[in-house]
Amino acid sequence: MKITSPSNPRVKAAAKLRSSRHRAEQGRFLIDGVREIGRALDGGITIDEVFVFEEQCSGREAEQLLARLDKTCNSRFEVSRSVYDVLAYGSRMEGIVAVGQVPQRSLADLSLPDRPLVAVLEGVEKPGNVGAVLRSADGAGLSAVIVADGGSDLFNPNVIRSSMGTVFTMPICSASSAEAIGWLRQRHLAIYAARVDGSVDYTECDLTGPCAIVLGSEAEGLTSTWGGPNITAIRLPMLGLADSLNVSAAAAVLFYEAVRQRSNAAK
Repeated sequence: MKITSPSNPRVKAAAKLRSSRHRAEQGRFLIDGVREIGRALDGGITIDEVFVFEEQCSGREAEQLLARLDKTCNSRFEVSRSVYDVLAYGSRMEGIVAVGQVPQRSLADLSLPDRPLVAVLEGVEKPGNVGAVLRSADGAGLSAVIVADGGSDLFNPNVIRSSMGTVFTMPICSASSAEAIGWLRQRHLAIYAARVDGSVDYTECDLTGPCAIVLGSEAEGLTSTWGGPNITAIRLPMLGLADSLNVSAAAAVLFYEAVRQRSNAAK
């Protein structure tokens, strides 16, 4: 079936998924791009619909993805340029947009290895920052990411794009800060909270054992929930005028410090 009108009911329903409210109402979200859709499939995301603009859809990777989609999704539609323009977002024009079902993930779904390294993001609102942290978490091999009291929808198109699709393959869920801290303590993870006024330099904390690194928003930092007993406040030294790094930059520094420490400990 080919759809040529942006007024088609399927197209209109899919286009509304740019809005967080409509994502919540429909329980669905848009995925744009060959790499991102492929990683959604890798992460077990159920694909409801696929819209293909053939003139932009070429190359071996696109062909392989369409073959995978044909096995998992029965609703594939060829679309005109005007329809594709309504559905696609960003500057990349790869000819495929999919609609996925929002997965229901909770803390109970997270399974940790023997020596886990977990990240907690509290109140980080900018989708691009959330996605960038997820990309670093994936690169550094973190065990899980918990979005605590999050202000950003995990399936916002900018989270998907900036995470390079790793939002689908990282063990990740949303929870309240109180739930997250209780979950971490039940599993006996050391908790390191990144704060501008932290008392311990990040290179001096022991990240070799089971632990969690907690980061807050750039505007507000972490709430008092993360100032309780058995929580170590750590800092990154700031030698210039600025008092803090972007949260995604700070996350990358801390995650790879853990990688460094763990690699040295294994020698």
